[in-house]
This record gives sequence, structure tokens and C-alpha cells, in this order.
Amino acid sequence: MTERHIEVSLDKRGVRCTARLLTDRAPVTCAAVWDALPLGSPVYHAKYARNEIYALFPAFAEKEPPLENPTVTPIPGDLCYFTFSDTELGTKAYGYDTEQRGTVVDLALFYERNNLLLNGDVGWVPGIVWGQVVEGLDAMAEACQDLWRAGALGETLSFRRL
Repeated sequence: MTERHIEVSLDKRGVRCTARLLTDRAPVTCAAVWDALPLGSPVYHAKYARNEIYALFPAFAEKEPPLENPTVTPIPGDLCYFTFSDTELGTKAYGYDTEQRGTVVDLALFYERNNLLLNGDVGWVPGIVWGQVVEGLDAMAEACQDLWRAGALGETLSFRRL
């Protein structure tokens, strides 16, 4: 199978990077994401996992992927997939719209080291590593730091096929 690549972007900031899908390690997850592209949603910066930006989407796979190629210690450039129920994200502590119902998919980009997927409310939160940034991570990391400092309001995280 030919390698598949996607563009990950912070649209308002005009910053993009290229990622390779890890179809050999997470084939079910990669197929689900690829078939759903393009995707875009408001971006958030992580509270718990440290150097992570992510966007939330309604479930888009016919069946949620199994926990393939899991990690609790993502490295710079990892793209991770998480699945949550509406009740898992429904508390005021997270700051999300509590009207959101059903399964929620979190697509995340980790842009720096020293990440640990440990949530004080629920414990370990393993993610599926389904992609790896292969170009443009430095510029994206700089934009993510700006997002952390200046705020995410009005910014969109998008994923598109290349």
C-alpha cells in the first residue's frame, strides 16, 4: 500500500505541517480518519497532557477503532486518536459544551516532549498513535506555544488529505 499523507493546520495562524499515516501500526484507525477527511473544528490546548493541541468531533467511524498502537507517553509529532463518551467530557472542569451528546472523537497533535496521558479524574488515558509529523513540526510547535500563551479562541485545527 502507498504511504498516505495529510496536512494538519492551524487555519487562523496559517501554519501547516505534513503527517504520514501509520497504516502499518494502526490500520483501522487510519482508515477511519482517512475516510472522514477533511475534518476541522475549534482547537483546544491540553490542560493535563502538557504539549498537546486537539479538536473534538462527533464520532465518524462506523465502529470505533480498537486500541491499536497505544501510548500514554506520546512524543513530538505524534497524532493520537481518543474516544470519549459525552459523560466523560460533560463536567464543568473540562469547559466543553455540555449539550454535546454521544461519542466524541478527539484528534490530537503532540508538539513537544514530556507528555503523560494521566488524568486526575479517571487515571490513564491511552491514545492510538495513527500518524507522525514528517515536515513542519518546528513551525507548528511555535504556533502551538503561541496558542497556549495568546489563546485558542477563533482558531481551528484541520486535517486534510494530501
